[in-house]
Amino acid sequence: MFAVIKTGGKQYSVAAEDIITVMTLPGSPGDAVSFDNVLMVVDGELARFGAPFLEGASVTGTIVDHKRAAKVYAFKKRRRQNSKRKRGHRQDLTIVKITGVLSGENKKAGAKA
Repeated sequence: MFAVIKTGGKQYSVAAEDIITVMTLPGSPGDAVSFDNVLMVVDGELARFGAPFLEGASVTGTIVDHKRAAKVYAFKKRRRQNSKRKRGHRQDLTIVKITGVLSGENKKAGAKA
């Protein structure tokens, strides 16, 4: 079973026990996180798609670490103007280990029981 989630303006295809790097999330290492913006869930032959998100579906994970990406330089030079500008940027990232994928059907069945 895997799912496609949306977080930080990007989409990620995840399954249980995957480790993904996403834009920074609040929390400290060891904290649980839940991604409720699930676009698609595939379980064997059955695929469910949201419009835009699946109702009741969620993906759970645990924060492993916070880190920063490699430095990216933005350099501008204006020819024959004796003008140049150099800026650097490092993006804050969070490493998350996916612990489970819950489709909306699993939650409803658990609620009825």
